[in-house]
Amino acid sequence: MKGAIQGLRASCPTAASGRKPSNKALETRDDPNYIHTFANVCRITIHTAMARKTKQEALETRERILDAAELLFQRSGVSRTSLQDIASQAQLTRGAIYWHFKDKAEMFNAMMERATMPLEQAMDSAAEARPDAPLEQMRWGLLNAFHSTMHNERTRRVFEIAMHRVEYVDELLAVRDRHLTVRNHSLDEIEQGFKRAVSLGQLPVGVRTRIAAVALLSIADGLIQNWILDPTAFDLMEVGQETIEAFLNSLQATSRPLLPPLSPAALACLGQAPVCGRLVSPIEN
Repeated sequence: MKGAIQGLRASCPTAASGRKPSNKALETRDDPNYIHTFANVCRITIHTAMARKTKQEALETRERILDAAELLFQRSGVSRTSLQDIASQAQLTRGAIYWHFKDKAEMFNAMMERATMPLEQAMDSAAEARPDAPLEQMRWGLLNAFHSTMHNERTRRVFEIAMHRVEYVDELLAVRDRHLTVRNHSLDEIEQGFKRAVSLGQLPVGVRTRIAAVALLSIADGLIQNWILDPTAFDLMEVGQETIEAFLNSLQATSRPLLPPLSPAALACLGQAPVCGRLVSPIEN
């Protein structure tokens, strides 16, 4: 109560200063319009302060929920973690969970956005800084993702959940929809980068930009997935940089290809191991 009174005093005119009001002020206060205005100004000020506090508390509660979800999703998997489990971990009620998220899929998507937003912002900044170097932007953006996966605990945990701890069933089908939306957006962004490189003369006109985009995204995604499975298997930064640079440099290659085109006979034997074995055996010999 004392704190509320002090807040009222701080937000109202003469009450805040502790000074005795002047005769002119007293005369003004005899006006009923002044009383109405005075009361409303103070009430609005108090309500604004309370609204700010309530908003901050809501943000803090939301963060607690997402923190709890991350830990439990990684530990038990998304499908086996209930909203009640998350509420207990965050020391909240289920009502608090539903106030922030309508279901587990929405919570999962918010968790992903919280972790990947810094990576997206960094990529946007790199693009703005060097609009004339799209290939360098791609390399930096992917290396930044590799670095964050290795050294940022949240990024690594969320990638592990998304790649190895989620099943696209029941209510989590919405998570699959988000995954596809993000994937397609990433492909579009990468393809636009390749098209800019072609227009700037940094890549040959004949480069098939969509295929190049699919290949580059698949390489990066595969490297992260395999590293998360076993971080001791290889250095993600070292292998990632060498692989990404080798792929990007290969798009500029003009020398004779190492492999001949696939013949119709070779294509026809796909899936027929004995036949393919006979086709390749003479080459091996």
